[in-house]
Amino acid sequence: MSEHFAETDYNEAGLGASPEPAELVERVFGANADKAREYHRWLAQEATVRGLIGPRETPKLWDRHIINSAVVGEAIGKDLVVADIGSGAGLPGIPLALARPDLTVYLVEPLLRRTTFLSEVVEDLSLSNVIVVRGRAEDKEVLEKVGGVDVVTSRAVAPLGKLARWSLPLVHSGGVMVALKGSSAGEEIERDSKIIQKAKGLNPRVVEVGSSILDTPTYVVIIKKK
Repeated sequence: MSEHFAETDYNEAGLGASPEPAELVERVFGANADKAREYHRWLAQEATVRGLIGPRETPKLWDRHIINSAVVGEAIGKDLVVADIGSGAGLPGIPLALARPDLTVYLVEPLLRRTTFLSEVVEDLSLSNVIVVRGRAEDKEVLEKVGGVDVVTSRAVAPLGKLARWSLPLVHSGGVMVALKGSSAGEEIERDSKIIQKAKGLNPRVVEVGSSILDTPTYVVIIKKK
C-alpha cells in the first residue's frame, strides 16, 4: 500500500476521524483488517477533500459506513459475483469485498471523479477481487459487462421501485438484489410492490444484518429475480 497517508498528516488534518474499534475491525475483516484501516484513511482524508464524503460523516465512518456496509455480507452466499451500483466512494462494495474475499465485486459508478477515486483505492489496496466499471446500471454497456451477476447491492441510491428497475436486469434468474435501507423499508416494499413485480422481482423481504456487531440495526431489502 502507498505512503499516501503519512500518519502525522492524517492526524493533523483536523478531520475528526472516528476512533477505531480495533477488536471489531479484526473480527469483521480478519486478514484484511489493515486494508480496512487504509480504506478508512482514504475516506477520512481523500474522499472528504474530493467531495465524496461529507465532513460531518467522518466521525461516523467506522460504524455508520464501513462496518455497516461489510455486514451486508451476512445476506450473501459464498463465492458469488456481486455488482454494487451507484458505488460512490465504494460503499458498500469495498467493505464487502474486504470482509468477503471469496466474492468478486464490480463497483458500478457513472461519475468520472468517483471512478477515478475507486480505481486509486482498488490499486492501493491491491483488491484483486474488485473491478471498477464506469456507467449507469441501466446502460447497455454496463449490462454487457456485468449482466448475469448473482447479487446486486446498493446503498442510498434511489427509492426501492427505481432500484428494482435498475438492479434486477443485471441479475440472472434466481439471483437477488440486496439493498441497504432504513427502518421504513417495509413501507417502501408496500408502496412499490407493483413496480417490483413488473421488474420480475419476487418475495421482497426485510432482513436485519449485523445485529451481533452493531448497536444500530442495519436493514437490507432482499428481492429475488424471477
